[in-house]
Amino acid sequence: MPEAPAGSGPRRRSVLAAALAPLAGAGCSGGGAGEAGEAARTPAPGAPARPEDALVMVIRHAERPYAGGVGRDAEGEVDPGSLAGRGRRRAERLPRLFPPAPGSSLPRPATVFAAGGGKGAAVPARSRQTVTVLASVLRAPVRAEFAVGAEAALAQAALAAPMPVLVCWEHSGIPRLIQALGADRVPGTPATWPDRHDLVWMFTRRQGRWSFRELPQHLLPGDV
Repeated sequence: MPEAPAGSGPRRRSVLAAALAPLAGAGCSGGGAGEAGEAARTPAPGAPARPEDALVMVIRHAERPYAGGVGRDAEGEVDPGSLAGRGRRRAERLPRLFPPAPGSSLPRPATVFAAGGGKGAAVPARSRQTVTVLASVLRAPVRAEFAVGAEAALAQAALAAPMPVLVCWEHSGIPRLIQALGADRVPGTPATWPDRHDLVWMFTRRQGRWSFRELPQHLLPGDV
């Protein structure tokens, strides 16, 4: 019997079936509009995602002392570079936004980034303090190898990290981060971070296209 031509027969059909299986699964995945739809399409923490998929949540570090006020470090010592009392309370309640907290509305981060920098620098200290309690609850280390100004490198690392990703950053550097992610032209994305500490910006990339949502934290009295 003559040999079958290369690229035909059962072996070729098996290869095609294996290649098309992920596309078939993606085509069957559903989800309603709004938050429930987003949650349905969110991969499990640390789950492998297609190269074009990403979910990056961005928050500003919690409240700093106002002029004339004082912050306190982890030992309770007065430190102007640390969070104010309201900022510490926000940091303590931040885990309420994510599973396993009951009623949480956001996907559980698999990777947490915070601004890094030299010892005694205010922005890195406040960023790390903001996510310390959350990282402990998630049992995830805080990645702080990037300083404010290195948003291009941060974006590259965030997109290569296990998803979903949470970034706690300084407000003036957030637009540079969004630009480095390639999401700065998404409709509805603000050009600057507002004078608020109670927001989460969520950027979701599906099949190479970014979408944006701004979500309130509602963690403290006075949060809008």
